[in-house]
Amino acid sequence: MTLNRRQFLTAFSIAALTAQLPQIAQAKSSPSPIIKPPSLKVGDTVGLINPASPTPPEDIEEVKQTLTDLGLKFKLGAHLLDRYGYLAGKDIDRAADVNAMFADSSVKAIIAGRGGWGCNRILPLLDYKLIRNNPKIIMGYSDITSLLLAIYAKSGMVTFHGPVGTSTWNQFTVNYVKRILFNGEAVTMQNASTSEEKLFVRDSLKPTAVLVETITPGKAKGKLVGGNLSVLAAMVGSPYLPDWKKTILFVEEVEEEVYRVDRMLTQLKLAGILDQIAGFIFGQCTDCDPKNPEKSLTLNQVLREHILPLGIPAWYGSAIGHIPNKFTLPIGVEVEIDASAGTIQMLESATKL
Repeated sequence: MTLNRRQFLTAFSIAALTAQLPQIAQAKSSPSPIIKPPSLKVGDTVGLINPASPTPPEDIEEVKQTLTDLGLKFKLGAHLLDRYGYLAGKDIDRAADVNAMFADSSVKAIIAGRGGWGCNRILPLLDYKLIRNNPKIIMGYSDITSLLLAIYAKSGMVTFHGPVGTSTWNQFTVNYVKRILFNGEAVTMQNASTSEEKLFVRDSLKPTAVLVETITPGKAKGKLVGGNLSVLAAMVGSPYLPDWKKTILFVEEVEEEVYRVDRMLTQLKLAGILDQIAGFIFGQCTDCDPKNPEKSLTLNQVLREHILPLGIPAWYGSAIGHIPNKFTLPIGVEVEIDASAGTIQMLESATKL
């Protein structure tokens, strides 16, 4: 249900950024101190928005049921069902829904209906002072990366890379949502085993578990920051990215040829981002197999060529991305990673009880 972002992001080429590289390397720092939003409680109201691509009305009905099953109430954004071409309404209206949900004291958390494309367009229209003064959980992934990173960078509030409304809310995914967003736990995240995956994804005819592929062994600590690789790469050069120094960078991708992943990682390298991070996680690259394998590098080759020289703990294959089983990753929270075990250990809670 995620649109192919290649059609929309090709304008953000490396060549266009060359003149800006000295400025890009000095990313904007997040305001201090970091703000943690209040935890969710059963009976709370969640605001449902579509800041990127449109969601069909029938899918919104399923999202309502999902929230109800979690013991939550819901409030629909005024422009939730708008459509403007491939966007879920005009930029000003999608941004207005984000601002309105933060301003509404009855709304305790915000979740995007789906990703797609469009969040980059509304970043200048968001009221970051309003957001900082009214902290609350905001969660999503894929194109919602834009909102998560911009809000963290501009307001200093912890945001959450996790399921959107139309995601697969199975036992694995819900477990992390409840422990991190409801219980305020500082959890250790680890992939499900193959046998566990079969239980979580009952309709799957083949095992979906992905083994951890260590790139560089070791442990590292830092603030967890990241999201969808192509969306992140498209934000380079903007004032909506955080300080990268000593962070743990996680990325994920879907339906991208290996050479495009190579191009985007090269962009992060040229911008000075990769040289600043303390650790690296590539979640999963779903449906990224090259069409012509004999004429392509492998994803493993590309990752090792970019990441091994950094000498930092790194691995591929975490439960992050366009997959049924998803972690809920708190952006801006201090974590410790173990690249051999493939674990992400939160060193503090992400919400206030």
